[in-house]
Amino acid sequence: MYRKVLVCVMALFVAASVSVHSAAAKGYPEKPIEIYCPYSPGGPADITARVIAETAAKFLGQPMVVVSKTGASGSIAAGEIVRSKPDGYKLVILTNTFFSATSKTLKLPYSATDLVPLACFADDLLGIVVKYDSQWKTIEELLDYARKNPGKIRWGHTGRGNIQHIISLMVFKKAGVETIDVPYKGVPEMLSALLGGHLDALSAPWAALQEQVKANKARYLLVHSDQRFGALPNVPSSKEAGFPEAANLSIYWGLYAHKDTPEEIKKTLFEAFKKTAEDPGFNKTLANTGLIPKFGGPEFLKDAISKAEAITVPIYKQLGIYIEQ
Repeated sequence: MYRKVLVCVMALFVAASVSVHSAAAKGYPEKPIEIYCPYSPGGPADITARVIAETAAKFLGQPMVVVSKTGASGSIAAGEIVRSKPDGYKLVILTNTFFSATSKTLKLPYSATDLVPLACFADDLLGIVVKYDSQWKTIEELLDYARKNPGKIRWGHTGRGNIQHIISLMVFKKAGVETIDVPYKGVPEMLSALLGGHLDALSAPWAALQEQVKANKARYLLVHSDQRFGALPNVPSSKEAGFPEAANLSIYWGLYAHKDTPEEIKKTLFEAFKKTAEDPGFNKTLANTGLIPKFGGPEFLKDAISKAEAITVPIYKQLGIYIEQ
């Protein structure tokens, strides 16, 4: 008898829980949705988040607010979502390489699998940058100097172990040069260091530096891609320069939610994000910021994470910075 009563109580509990989730999902969203941004204002994460927020709001019927939560290569912002109520009101913007890089090199107080992808919006382009009036006008000149002067080249990135660090480190390692890498909180901070003469080079995204390049303040020596970039026709790709490994690491910006977010809410968000990506104004604005529009769903991002892991994990183990979670 007791067992029957217990089964009935459990069944009622589950039914009530499903009912509450369904009711919440049907009314969703009823208030503004926050997008946590892990990097400094002015960088590609911040730019992408704000363009998404501006357009997606009209399809969701509620504002989207970008919240800056910087530090620890994105893990602080991601942690905020993991610890939040899984109701779809807090999302985080990350790259697929957060899961193949940051979560493999930092000890996290949570599992990266506590986050699930919702949608991809943009393809980011990284490269090696120097001051416009630098003595090095080509990647070959920079690497040749580095070979002759071990430990003299100081270059910046936004955190050891993250993709900005590892993708350019792959180039320097293969070229057989010894350098000093310096981590910064965000792109604006390390750009100021470069322009101020405190750094010799950066591993940085085009989206954040295009205005400085156009103003003849900064110069790309290499773009991490398998082909030349249209806006920088005279800059070689890492593939043609002899660094194909760096060309194979694609970087996609997307939004992620708590893994326990109800399916109905995730579906509502995906449908709104799909409409956002199809909006002509959205794509034009995104392209103007220097990002390459690229829409994909959860499966696209899961595949992108797996492909990046296949490249980065062996490197981290070789460098001795891989951390088993």
